[in-house]
Amino acid sequence: MRDPHEDSGVHVGGDAYGSVRLNPRRDRRSARGARTRRRGLVIAGTLSCLVLGSSGVTWALTNYATTKIKSVDAGLQESRPSTGAMNILVVGVDRRDDLTRKQQNQLKLGRESGERTDTMMVIHLSEDHRRVTVVSLPRDTWTTIPGKGQHKINAAYQLGGPKLATRTVQAATGLTLHHYVEVNVLGFINVVDALGGISVCTPVPINDPKTALNLEPGTYSFDGVKALSYARTRATARSDLDRIDRQQQVISALLNQALSGDTLTNPIRLASFVDTALDTVRVDDALRKDLLGLADQLKDVSTDDVAFATVPLADVDYRTPTGESAVLWDKDAAKDLFRRIAADETLVKPTKPAKSTPTPSASASPSAPALTVPPARISLRVLNGTTIKGLGAQTRAELQKVGFLVPETAGNTPQKGFERTVVRYGPGREDSARTVAAALPGAESRQVESLGDAIEVVVGLKHEPPKKVTVKEPAAPATPTASPSATPAARTATENICKK
Repeated sequence: MRDPHEDSGVHVGGDAYGSVRLNPRRDRRSARGARTRRRGLVIAGTLSCLVLGSSGVTWALTNYATTKIKSVDAGLQESRPSTGAMNILVVGVDRRDDLTRKQQNQLKLGRESGERTDTMMVIHLSEDHRRVTVVSLPRDTWTTIPGKGQHKINAAYQLGGPKLATRTVQAATGLTLHHYVEVNVLGFINVVDALGGISVCTPVPINDPKTALNLEPGTYSFDGVKALSYARTRATARSDLDRIDRQQQVISALLNQALSGDTLTNPIRLASFVDTALDTVRVDDALRKDLLGLADQLKDVSTDDVAFATVPLADVDYRTPTGESAVLWDKDAAKDLFRRIAADETLVKPTKPAKSTPTPSASASPSAPALTVPPARISLRVLNGTTIKGLGAQTRAELQKVGFLVPETAGNTPQKGFERTVVRYGPGREDSARTVAAALPGAESRQVESLGDAIEVVVGLKHEPPKKVTVKEPAAPATPTASPSATPAARTATENICKK
């Protein structure tokens, strides 16, 4: 039986949680275009400005953004239009001068003034702007800072500001940097709060008196202050390397939250997000003038298209001539990593199947694409599409039993009559939807643009209990490989997301 809402002016789940929105037929194209533009705006800003001091920015209207956002001279020589492959240096700056005494006390930052680099990342946008690669540069990297000798890479900003930071990263990576984005710690707090908080999970206990963070392994919902403490703590076995993993997880969570229906369809939250984020960043002047162009180029990117990697290391406990503890890059492997980025190669295997009409059944078969996202990484919502009381709650419990994350109680579709169970998913979530459909025998899969990055299971009359599916996860980045020909360890933002 067809979905009662298909081809009608009534959109169910417009906010990814089953609400009803009325759109006349003649406005559907313009509404879809508006959603796509909003998605592009959020993607561009979130990726350009997510760093520990990690925040996101929505490139709203060009005139508003260019007057709101501040520019900075990073000494970039090459002016790059919004099209084509590009490399962006993103620096998280610990600027405490703007913090009130109460905020400094909350964050356990002390009373020092001035600025210091807390995080450095290189973001690569592919030629077609359908893929994004984020490479974290360990702050304790021992390298040559032009004109200053051997230092940790995070000293470049202190010794010469954005210009020297840019020159240092270009020299170390061999990449040409086209744009520069600087994010302040305080802005990170406000952006997380503007998005309503984020969810993170730690596989190991964390006890850090310096940040007042005391966590057992598990999943947590954090506001801005807690999220910043989580992203900055080094109180685990691998110190800064563990911190990089946490920062990448936080970035993924922020990206997911920014692209969710809760943000895109909520004018108040979206406006707060835009206004707050624009206050937190400084960018090079060329980027400031072309924000909307970049946003339009990134409109099709989802969390499945964002890959995170860390520079391969040869020595994680290097003792410098000055007695400092630092890390050394694996020169050959790092050189190959940045060569691949410069050549616009992907660091992760493609997970998206070729775009085609969704098949009625997503059950695993010899010709079906392999499942790539495990149930434990998939958060979804269950809606009862029948008149059978309690079927939604029953299905929610069944899905949780086979490993899916179903944080909310089951809801109901406004209209009943679904005969078959339907897996509905937003653009870019095909890989996660395949796993859900594979666990639901006889289920249909259907892409619904208005869902954003959400996934829903609408239970039908012919519903069968979910079955357990096994997905082989890619190995998490751990000990870097010393082989320059090996594929660098990388994970997508979707794989990093940890939900309630």
